[in-house]
Amino acid sequence: MAHSSPNAASSGTFTIGGDLAVHRLGFGAMRITGKGIWGPPADHDEAIRTLKRLPELGVNFIDTSDAYGPDVSEWLIKEALHPYPKGLVIATKGGLTRSGPDIWKPVGRPEYLLQQVHKSLRNLGVEQIDLWQLHRIDPKVPADEQFEAVRSFIDQGLVRHAGLSEVSVEEIKAASKFFDVATVQNRYNLVDRTSEAVLDYCTAQNVGFIPWFPLAAGDLAKPGSILDTMATEYGAHPGQIALAWVLKRSKVMLPIPGTSKVAHLEQNVAAAGITLSDEDFAALDAEGRKAFQAAP
Repeated sequence: MAHSSPNAASSGTFTIGGDLAVHRLGFGAMRITGKGIWGPPADHDEAIRTLKRLPELGVNFIDTSDAYGPDVSEWLIKEALHPYPKGLVIATKGGLTRSGPDIWKPVGRPEYLLQQVHKSLRNLGVEQIDLWQLHRIDPKVPADEQFEAVRSFIDQGLVRHAGLSEVSVEEIKAASKFFDVATVQNRYNLVDRTSEAVLDYCTAQNVGFIPWFPLAAGDLAKPGSILDTMATEYGAHPGQIALAWVLKRSKVMLPIPGTSKVAHLEQNVAAAGITLSDEDFAALDAEGRKAFQAAP
C-alpha cells in the first residue's frame, strides 16, 4: 500500500558520482513549460507551487535541460527554489537546440556546449552544476570532441559530474575514456525495453540510470489489464504501479516522472511507498516484455 503521506525517501537512496546522495524517485522538469516544451507554462503559479512542493515531499533530485522552454524550466526552478535547500541536486543537460515547439536538433560543437553550460549556471543561479548531461551526441561532430569538451567542463570546475543521454553501451565506454560517466538517461519503461542492455551495464558499473518517460505502460494500463488489476489490489493507480515496477527493476534506477500539477506530483511520489512482491514484479515484467516484442 502507498504511504498516507507520500515521501520520496521511501524509494531508497542512490549516490551519483560517489558523493551526491539522492532519493531515487526524482522529478523531471520538462512538463513545467508550455505546449511543445516551448515558452512559459499555461499556469505559472501552479508550476511554481509544484516545484516548491518537491522538498516537502522529500524529492531532492531534479532533472532539467537548457532546451526545456528553452531556458524556461531552469528559470522556474531558480524562481521557486533558490536559494536551494541543502542536499538538493539539480541536473541539467545541453546539446539540443530549439527553433520552435517540438523541434529538437543536436549541436555538439565544443564552443556551443561551453556557452550552454555558462547559460545554465546563470539560469539556475549556481557556481557549479551538480550533474551536467550531454543531451544527445551530435552525429555531425566527432564524438571524441564532444567528450573532450565535457571533460574540460569538469576540469574547469563548471560541472561536478557528467552524464550522457540516449546512448549505447559502446558510447558509454567511449565517453568513459574522457570522463567518469556518472549517469545515463535513456527512454525506459514497462513496455519500452530498447535500453535493457544499457540498464544492465549501468547496474553492473553502479552508474545512475535515469529512465525518461517512466510511466508509459501502453495497453497494459487499460481497464481489466494486469496493471489495472494489480493497481486495485495495491489500492493504487496504474501509473503508480508502473513506477513501483521501474524502481524495483534496478538499484541504480532514478525515475524522474514530471508534471506541472501539485496533485499529480503527490500521486507520483506516493509510488515510492509501494513495494511490489517478487511475484507481481515478475508477472508485470513478463507482460511488459511481451508488449514490447509485439510493438510495431
